[in-house]
This record gives sequence, structure tokens and C-alpha cells, in this order.
Amino acid sequence: MRLRTLLVLLAVSVLARSVSAQQPGSSPAVRSPEVLPDHRVTFRISAPTAKAVTVVCECLTLEQIATLKQQQSALAGRSATDPELVKVTKAIQATRANQGERALAKDANGVWTLTIGPLDADMYEYHFNVDGTDTLDQRNPIVKYNSRPNLIESLLEVPGNSPMFYDVRPVPHGTVSIRLYPSKATGGARRAFVYTPPEYEHTATKLPVLYLLHGADGDETVWTNFGRANEILDNLIAEKKASPMVIVMPFGYAYPWYVGAAGDKQRADFEKDLLEDLIPFVQANFRVFTDRDHRSLAGLSMGGGQTISIGPRHLDLFSRLAVFSASAGADPQTALKDLTPKTANAQLKLFWMGIGTEDPGFASAKKTSDYLDSVGIKHTFKTIPGAHTWIVWRRFLNEVAPQIFGPNQGLTN
Repeated sequence: MRLRTLLVLLAVSVLARSVSAQQPGSSPAVRSPEVLPDHRVTFRISAPTAKAVTVVCECLTLEQIATLKQQQSALAGRSATDPELVKVTKAIQATRANQGERALAKDANGVWTLTIGPLDADMYEYHFNVDGTDTLDQRNPIVKYNSRPNLIESLLEVPGNSPMFYDVRPVPHGTVSIRLYPSKATGGARRAFVYTPPEYEHTATKLPVLYLLHGADGDETVWTNFGRANEILDNLIAEKKASPMVIVMPFGYAYPWYVGAAGDKQRADFEKDLLEDLIPFVQANFRVFTDRDHRSLAGLSMGGGQTISIGPRHLDLFSRLAVFSASAGADPQTALKDLTPKTANAQLKLFWMGIGTEDPGFASAKKTSDYLDSVGIKHTFKTIPGAHTWIVWRRFLNEVAPQIFGPNQGLTN
């Protein structure tokens, strides 16, 4: 019996080795992205039959634009219609709109690789282009999604040598709640993310409120998921740089994209919802001041456009406005015709505009600021290196939040 058992085990062992020998050798897993200790980053993608692979990344945008501007400067003496100068100018515009791009190299195993950097500590969007087709980094589960059917991006985070202003730190933390509220403007229930500061549940103090709007393709989740608004405010409050405040982040479209609502209806019904449904809901359900002096409006891109459109026409409701990467459009004089210097300077405690120097909308934002200067409306116009990205908007929120209500102002009025 013992011999029979040994023979069976031997036969199984031989069979197993035979089957194993017929299986193709397993290749090591492709790791991407890989952030190295010196802040260089390696991108990898397995595409054995591909003929060309590139990575399109925010982390390459400013460097690529700087290189193109050097080429542009070298051609400065030529006519504006010179083909080479026109080509470089168009390349700058395309990079501003679409991020920087660089080719990967293919190895013997069909794995394409590129190492870049070192990069500044930040969060960057990127994707691969394989033979002309855009694709996510399939080895990276972290993505930047959209609320409309546009390209989803992979996310790369390069950590700092010390905690960044948007990182979770060992400080008291606020709460982000998801609230559904009835909307008469749209005829249904809508959702908002609401940040309440540390100790909100354990105090009876009324707080000021900031209505913070997202950009095109975003939704009510993006200011916390990608803007890190709650972490930024936690850190500013802990450092006593900003007042405790409630931040309300609504869905910036009146209707989802698949409804097919016209742009005018989207804008009109969102404004009506904000003013007549959301603000009353917040005042009824959160411990906030109900006067204009403790209410502010801010937004990025599309949300910045909504801010500069809605805010100046409703100074009975808002005392502070912050516009990130947006403008009053091609004709600010007409768009802001009802905002007089006397009214604006008397009622706006903060009128702040900011934009990245490589943002495609820079000229339009500067035109709006120039108009405000020309008529004597006091405001701040801030520029920083950057394009139309969360890299810029996180920094703007970190800079503006302390100015909106000041370190103590929200609690002493």
C-alpha cells in the first residue's frame, strides 16, 4: 500500500513538471508609473505590436512650452506668416490646450519606457497615445474622471520631501457630507458635497459659507477628490491662517449631459437653483450666517465664469468673489455693464482673479482685469506659472481661502 502511494505521487509529480514545462514563461509585471526617490518618474506600457507610443502629461507642459518659446524667439525677426514661425506658434497653442507630449522607447520584450524629471512635487494628469489612440495607463488604478463623455486621465502623484499644503496632516479634520436637496428649478433632487470644519458638531457658533464651483466636465465631487479642498482648509484652519467656514460644492450643471439641455437653459436653471434652492437649503440645514457679509462665491474655469456672471448681479447675496482661470468673456464691458465702480468698491470685500500664464484663456482674463482697472473697480489679478489645470487651482484655493473671510473675520461679525 505504501509503495502504491509512492508510485502515484511520483506519477503526479512527473505530470505536473511536464505541464509546467509546456506553459509560456511568465513575464514580470509592468509597473507604471514608478516614482523614484529623486523625484524622477518612469512610465511603462506593454504594447509589443505598437509602432509608436507617447505619454501626454501635465508634467511636460511648461517645459515643452519653454522650449517652443525659445524656438519662437529665434524666429522673431521673420514675418508673422513665415511657415516655420506659424508652425511653432501653433505648437505652443496646442501644448497649452493639450499638455506636453514625449515619446517612449521600446525594449526587446515589447515594453515601452520613458523616465523624466526630476519633477516638482504635485499631482499630474496623463495618458498614453498608442499608434494614434489615446489610452489610460492600465497599470495605474488612480484616474481623474469626468461627468461628461470626455477623456478620462490617469493620475500621477509625486510626493514632497515634506507634506504639501494639500496633504493630510496630523491636525484636526473637518467632515465632508453628501447632501441631497430638492430643486424647484430643475424639478428633481440634486446633490452637493458640504465641508464643515473641525469641531463643527461640538460648537454652537455660526460660520461663514463659501459656495465653490467646479469647471466643465466636473461635478460636485471634484473639489474634494482632485482639488483636495477639505485637506487644504483643514491645514489652513490649523495654522490659523483661515477662519473656520462651511464650503458648499454643488453640481455646476442644471442637468446631466445626456439630457441634452441647451446651454442657455443650463446656465439659467443652475443660477436659479443656486440662489433659490441651494442657499435656502444650506441655511436651513447648516449652522451658517444668513447675511451677505458672510457669504462668498468662487469657482474654476466654467465655475469661474459662473462666479463672474452671477456674483456681480447679486451683490445682495455675495460679498466676496474669486474667479480662477476664467473671465467675463470677449466683451467684459457689456458683460459687467451693471457693475459700477461705486457699487463694486462699496459692496465687494474681495474681488479676486487668478490665472496661469500658459492658460489658453490668459488673454481673455487679462482683458477683463484691464477693463476693471480702466473703470476703477478694485480687484486683485494674480498670475502664476501654469496652464489650465488642477495644479493651478489647488494653489489658488490655498491662497484665496485665507483672504475670503480672514483668520478671524468669520467668527467676530
